[in-house]
Amino acid sequence: MMKRLIIPMKFHTGYFPRRLSAIALSGLLLVPAGCGPAAIPSGINDPNEASNREVHEFNKRLDERVLGGGPEAESPAPVVGDAPAAVDDSTVVAAEEAPLEGPGPLLIMVANFGANLDNPRRIANSLLQVRPGDAAHNTLRLGINSTIGVFGLFDVARAAGLPEIDTDFGETLHVWGVPEGPYQELPVIGPSTRRDTVGMAVDFAGNPLWYLFPWPQNLVANGFTWAGEATDRLRYSETVDSVLYDSADSYAQTRLIYLQNRRFELGRGEVAEEDYFDPYEDIYGDDISGTGE
Repeated sequence: MMKRLIIPMKFHTGYFPRRLSAIALSGLLLVPAGCGPAAIPSGINDPNEASNREVHEFNKRLDERVLGGGPEAESPAPVVGDAPAAVDDSTVVAAEEAPLEGPGPLLIMVANFGANLDNPRRIANSLLQVRPGDAAHNTLRLGINSTIGVFGLFDVARAAGLPEIDTDFGETLHVWGVPEGPYQELPVIGPSTRRDTVGMAVDFAGNPLWYLFPWPQNLVANGFTWAGEATDRLRYSETVDSVLYDSADSYAQTRLIYLQNRRFELGRGEVAEEDYFDPYEDIYGDDISGTGE
């Protein structure tokens, strides 16, 4: 399967040009003539908050049932006679000090493999954004990880000082001048904006993997990219659980964090300090050292 997945790097004549031409034409129609990157807003545009909250609650229930998210249920103390049995303090301390389990080596390799297969999509978007340096960077990563990194199972490029430059068609639309649009919460996928939702749809339909591999290898290749992204839930489980299940208003917290991070990415780190809001400032104030001094 690995040989059949990696080697057939051929285009499908007829199907590929037709689909690519349609996507390119759609892109040209979306580009505002003579416009630069869209302005990065600082406020929250959420006219459909009521329906978005319903979707958010659905996503939380799905996360609890399918991915095992949510606060752990407290087990009652065993009862002996009429009084609960004593609990060994050493057991409690050992449980509290036990390290959190993250993704194992196998899941990490799956994530690396999927991320490596996703590089053609990033390269294509960088070229559409007229950022040849980013495209060359990810092309070099693709070459290194596909060879020395054993088809991308190991992220050798990152260890060599070439971290991933992630991008998508949502950022491409931003570079072309398309405004952010209202905030959206999508079923299963989670937080987004109207512009990013369109970007995800175009990334899905226009991913070069659909055309670089024949059927059904192209479906398998895309499946690995989706599986790699799904491992993020395990890699950042503590943070996600904190936002979803420890917040007084998990919807507002999720929306705030998503918009801030997304705008920071699109601005390439150029976000005015007065536009940044720390959601934990009211809880911890200026003391981030944990010393309370």
